[in-house]
Amino acid sequence: MIHRVVVLFIGICLLTSTAMAGTITTYPAGELKPVDSVLKVAEGDVAPDFELPSIADTTVRLSDYRGKKNVVLTFVPAAWTPICSDQWPGYTLAMDMFRANDTELIGITVDNTPTQKAWVAAMGGLDFPVLSDFWPHGKVASEYGVLRSKGFSERALFIIDKKGIIRFIHVGDINKRPDLGMLMKALENVSAE
Repeated sequence: MIHRVVVLFIGICLLTSTAMAGTITTYPAGELKPVDSVLKVAEGDVAPDFELPSIADTTVRLSDYRGKKNVVLTFVPAAWTPICSDQWPGYTLAMDMFRANDTELIGITVDNTPTQKAWVAAMGGLDFPVLSDFWPHGKVASEYGVLRSKGFSERALFIIDKKGIIRFIHVGDINKRPDLGMLMKALENVSAE
């Protein structure tokens, strides 16, 4: 399985590099590791429930997945930014691996829904729900402890099992796409139990 992930990851890198040749830039500050957000949850905690609007004009509640599916929450800093625009389409290409682990992937940004809709359309669509944590601004990101003082979220991943328990947390440099192999390995460990 890890071999498939590595091959897929290389393919995603080549695909996005070719499609966006010369256009990918990062935030100019170099490494942007978490600096002033403080996690408010830990592995083993019950995941804070939330209800947010989606770009599909529906409301999504985390608790709706309890007892049915594992959930991966993927927080990204902002729509239209290059790493975010690279990360989420890669998840769409890997959707079979999420499904094989009985997992729903949910994307969250602090952007408003019209901005998210335009961004997702520009990326060619995504195969998972995209939710707006715009109002109250960053409330869910804040509850999880991944909201920066400047009003955008960290690049963070949370795996929540079918019982609603947080089983994996990764908060990384916002200038780096999280490793897909790392995420899949953690998800396979949760699914195997």
